[in-house]
Order: sequence, then C-alpha cells, then structure tokens
Amino acid sequence: MSADPALPAVDADGFRALYRRLRRDRPEGALAELTPERVAAAAREVRSGRRVSLAAPVQTRPGPDDPEPAVHRMTGAVAGRLPAEGLDFARDHFAMNVHGDADSHLDALCHVVYDGTLYGGVDARTLTDDGAGALSVDLVRDGIVGRGVLLDIPGLRGVPWLEPGEQVGAAELAAAEAAQGVRVGPGDLLFVRVGHRLRREEQGPWDPAAARAGLHPGAMEFLAERRVVALGGDGNNDAAPSRTEGVDYPVHVLAVHAMGLHLLDYLRFEDLVPLCRREGRWSFLCVVAPLRLPGATGSPVNPIAVL
Repeated sequence: MSADPALPAVDADGFRALYRRLRRDRPEGALAELTPERVAAAAREVRSGRRVSLAAPVQTRPGPDDPEPAVHRMTGAVAGRLPAEGLDFARDHFAMNVHGDADSHLDALCHVVYDGTLYGGVDARTLTDDGAGALSVDLVRDGIVGRGVLLDIPGLRGVPWLEPGEQVGAAELAAAEAAQGVRVGPGDLLFVRVGHRLRREEQGPWDPAAARAGLHPGAMEFLAERRVVALGGDGNNDAAPSRTEGVDYPVHVLAVHAMGLHLLDYLRFEDLVPLCRREGRWSFLCVVAPLRLPGATGSPVNPIAVL
C-alpha cells in the first residue's frame, strides 16, 4: 500500500473548513447544472455512434470485496422443470446489497448521514424502515443524461493502475485534462479511472475497505469549480485508509452531503479507454438510468457511453 506524500492528511478543522466552502443547498442538488441546453449539447458529442457499458458484471459469488453478493436464481421454466407441451416462461429472482464494494451502483442524495442530517440540512430521521422520505433515488427517475468526461489517471502516470491507498488530487485531475486534451465543464459527468477494476481482474479481489485508491478530499474543489453534476469512479471514489481525521469517507461526505452530487461507485472503464484512445477524444454522451425505486438510497446502474 502506498500514498502520495505530496497530498497532505486532512485534520478535523481543515475538513470542516473544506466542507463549508463546498456546501450547496439547491433542492435538486448538482443536477441544477444539467439544463436542457446542456443535454442537447451533450448529444452532439456523438460522432461514431459506438456504445459501451461503464458497468461491471453483477457478482453472484462471495469474495473478499463482496461477502454478500447479489442473489440470482431461476424461478420458472428451466431444465428439469420444463413442461412436456404448451406454454411456460423462464423467470428470475434477483436481490442485491446495493452499496457493496463490487457491483456498479449509484448513490442517492439520502445515502450519506453526517451530523444527523442529509444533503441540504434534511433531517436524517426522514430515513425509516420503509425507505427514505426525501432525496431518494427517485430524484433521478428521469435519468442523468449529459456530457461525460473520463480522466485516466493511470494513463497519466504511465502505470496500469494506482496501488491501493494512493490518492488523486485536484492538480492531477487538471494535469490529466491537459494530457488528454479535454476540459471538464458545467453540467458534465466526471469519471475518474484509478484502475481498480483492472487490478481486480488481473490480481484477484481484495478487501477494498482496508485499502483502495481514490480521490483526495481536496480534489473536490476541482469538481466544485467546474460545476459537474455527477462523479463516477472504478473504485468507490474514496481512498482507504482515510487520511482525513475522524471521517472514513470524506469524498462521500463532500460530494453527496455538501455538494449534492450523485456518486457512481465501482464502475468499469476498461472497454471505454481503448475507444477513447482510438478516437482521440475523452468526452462522450453518457446516459445513466437508475431503477425507479421510490424510497431507495441507491440503485444498481449500467451507464452507457456513446461516442
């Protein structure tokens, strides 16, 4: 496990100050930046018409990063239960721990509880056994459709992936922009690759709760300045172990609770990167369509990039 010594640890007072600087209280969160005009402009990103999923296959076997994997079983017509004649249907049952450390998912604005509140100062007691009474994933029932930008940090560093524990700061995000010839702007969906998926595929799964690459809390100032509407990563966007005093998931607190950003965790960019390299551009139309789950704190998700 390694860490970039140039990125400082954040003490409690420094984190509180950063939180106050980044805090926004718009009812719809950062989605306010996603105007119809920006959606229409994002559609003009489509040139070749190539489509690629940014999700990983759902995991159904337990592992060190997924002790409670998704459950999928067939409940209808299968071998051994097929009718001799006439009509029948193959059917499925599916269950999932949405916020695990293996499957691609979206975090709703009610996901992060901090100091007894949700985003915008909403009382966390609106969370009940029956679901979230405010800020649920239903807030994005019409989808998040806009210009996606992928910043490839391992590509910038000339390595296949970042090692668990490494962090990415605002300066490195800006350096990746310059190296890739792209600029993140208002209304964009920002995707940051740290190589978590490739490392998992080549070296096997590990416990990311103990060690994973991610963003430094200071990187969120870059996102605030550029006024992005969503942040997605191939890890869970936070690095571990946290170097923020008293806060294990500082990026989640800043992104969801302070800024009203929907997070997309544990995506997969290994099919997108070669397409971007081949076409010589790192921006694209992106369509994120979570399930309509009123009261839910998140949803499995399969974002689609269209180049």
